[in-house]
Amino acid sequence: MTSAMNWYEDAAVDNSVILSSRIRLARNVRKYLFPARIKNEDAAKLNLTMYNALINERTVLVDAFTYYDLTDAPESLLNELLEQHVISRELAKKKASRSLLANARDNVYIMVNEEDHIRIQTIFPGENMEKAYDMADKIDNLIEESVEYAFDGNFGYLTSCPTNTGTGLRASYMLHVPILAVSGKLSSIAQAMTKFGMAVRGIHGEGSESLGSIIQVSNQLTLGKPESDIIAGLKNVTQQVIEQELHLRQKWIADDHDGLLDRCYRAYGLLKNCRRITAAEALGLLSDIRLGYVSGLFDKPRPSKTIYNLMMDVQPWSIQKLTRKAANEAERDVLRAGYLNEMFC
Repeated sequence: MTSAMNWYEDAAVDNSVILSSRIRLARNVRKYLFPARIKNEDAAKLNLTMYNALINERTVLVDAFTYYDLTDAPESLLNELLEQHVISRELAKKKASRSLLANARDNVYIMVNEEDHIRIQTIFPGENMEKAYDMADKIDNLIEESVEYAFDGNFGYLTSCPTNTGTGLRASYMLHVPILAVSGKLSSIAQAMTKFGMAVRGIHGEGSESLGSIIQVSNQLTLGKPESDIIAGLKNVTQQVIEQELHLRQKWIADDHDGLLDRCYRAYGLLKNCRRITAAEALGLLSDIRLGYVSGLFDKPRPSKTIYNLMMDVQPWSIQKLTRKAANEAERDVLRAGYLNEMFC
């Protein structure tokens, strides 16, 4: 994903609590069994169908997509794509024929033969949910010119998991909430959100931790609601989370301004001078630095990349690609430290 600027390189990623806006549409093709039962030869045919639907001379998107056949992909590539949030853990671990169509220019990433035949994903920096939905809808319509979706007049789009049946829409915001994390309120917030049909997950989605004080907030159900209502409901709940984060931030600044600023400067000093650092520790320190910048307290020059870009870069496989060195865990800690030293020199 180097042919165009990726969403996490945009300055909007570092301007507010919201890091990104994502839309995911789950679709299945009527002529094939669902992925849990599909024969491998049919899965391979579906990969080719999707390739032809998006990489052809009929569309203005010609040459915009890069096709990744992930069937026998090396672990390094799968982990790199996982760390960039463009494939899921389920797709990475599957053994059947599977692929990814990536278009960094238009922020579109399409998984083929994951839990459903097609998972259309659009990821935009900051608060851009409408743009994310419009792009996903555009790609959805383009694909439907070539394939017939599994659709029922009463239930809507048919999916492998009943919670996705209906619109097949999963909308999500990625949020940076360091004050809520430090105060220990994330668990109670996650529990409260389930009452509103929302889910809270970690930095890499379902089953992952909220490293770097980053969470994902998304809708859980899609049946019986139009897309606009799902997105509006998500926005409303997310805004309440943001208001709590900002309220606690202002309270902390008022009660202990020097303490918060000290936290930022300590993080800066460690990132600038460390000689060995784990990914988890780096994410925590980068979270403190980002808090300093977005709150307007920290006056040190910003690095050449967005803080969230750095958070992605320090992941185990990404740091090896950046430094072009194969390394074990201990060696990666040294490479990560050297990279961060340069970013905060």
